[in-house]
Amino acid sequence: MSQSYWDKLLQRRLSRRRALTATGGAAVGAALLAACGGDEEEKEPTAAPPAEIKIGAVIPLTGRYAAGGALIKGGYEIAQDDINAAGGVEVKQFKKKIPIKINILDDASDPTQTVSRLEQHYAAGVLAYLGGFASDLHAAAAAIAEKNKTPYLGVAFALYSVHQKGYKYLFSPFPKSPGLTKAWFDLMDAQSPKPLKLALFVEKTDWGTEMRELWRKEAAARGYQVVADEEYASPGSTDLSPMILKAKNAGAESVLSIPSPPDGTLLLKQMKELDFNPKIAFFVRAADSPTWGTNLGKDGDYVALSPGWNNDLKFEGITQFNTKYQTKYNTPALSVSGPAYVATQILADAISRAEKLDRDSIRDAITKTDMKSSLIGPVKFNPDGTGVVQIVVAQWQNQKMVSVWPKDIAAGTLLYPATPFKERA
Repeated sequence: MSQSYWDKLLQRRLSRRRALTATGGAAVGAALLAACGGDEEEKEPTAAPPAEIKIGAVIPLTGRYAAGGALIKGGYEIAQDDINAAGGVEVKQFKKKIPIKINILDDASDPTQTVSRLEQHYAAGVLAYLGGFASDLHAAAAAIAEKNKTPYLGVAFALYSVHQKGYKYLFSPFPKSPGLTKAWFDLMDAQSPKPLKLALFVEKTDWGTEMRELWRKEAAARGYQVVADEEYASPGSTDLSPMILKAKNAGAESVLSIPSPPDGTLLLKQMKELDFNPKIAFFVRAADSPTWGTNLGKDGDYVALSPGWNNDLKFEGITQFNTKYQTKYNTPALSVSGPAYVATQILADAISRAEKLDRDSIRDAITKTDMKSSLIGPVKFNPDGTGVVQIVVAQWQNQKMVSVWPKDIAAGTLLYPATPFKERA
């Protein structure tokens, strides 16, 4: 309350006391009580509800992650449309529905710009952040969210180590590196014969280092042999043939990799040129967007990936979401578009349960998320902000992304072993 308010209140009380003293007698006590009771009712008006709930999203709409960023943007926008079509989010503090407004800024696939864009949103008064695409961008964002004490929901990143820094405002309803590694090896274990000779193609990033350690550990535990373990610079590599030839000459039967879209396209094209035909190849991130099938055609087939979601899974609401996405963007809803939609739903659900419309109350509500169903299945959060979510493996088949693992929710089965490039019709 303002100082002038308290000054006026003090003056009123002093005036009443003078009046009571002048009248004297037993009426003093009763009059004083009445006066105090009157003061209890004199409160400043409750703050008016905002016209909209401000949410800040930072997404790579240009640069090397632009294809993935477009999918994220689509998921956020359709979720906003659906929430606001129902009148907005019911806010406890104001006992009314308020629409959400997701303000989107482009970080050009540059972590430095990710940071500056988040600060721009904070200065504009957003109550929460929604993230973009790729682990390096999210890692940069998480530290800013923590500094600004603003809840941050991010999908399309599997980096696990950032969740081990004690951050309280970071939440990610998306599979992480340890879970991805287990799922890939489970899938390979289910094949006959198993692709026991592995080639690791690792980008020189924090996530690359994390995945490499997990792959090597899991391979040793399950009886696989790493016959090629190669690193490359990202971005910046223009010739990956040396590491491809090492893998080919060593008889590698499986490739594990996490390339960015440009690196993945280069890697696949050079694998074809050098006639390297592993039985199965995992290309995470690079193969996530529709442009993979469009640009590479049959050469892009047989590649496996873990996109966090696919539009053919057996979860509630997927058919309706697919229709809306296709209508709005004239392209299929794939991979991270589904998790992006759900991240927005999670935030809206938390706002509806928060005691107040402020950052800390929303953060506290997110920790208690318990969605029984969604486009990606049930969702909860661990204490470190990682999501308890379903891990999905998909594969490109006939220029279409098809879910293949786990079997109980997948629409198709893995095509194994991959047909050699030269034999594809």
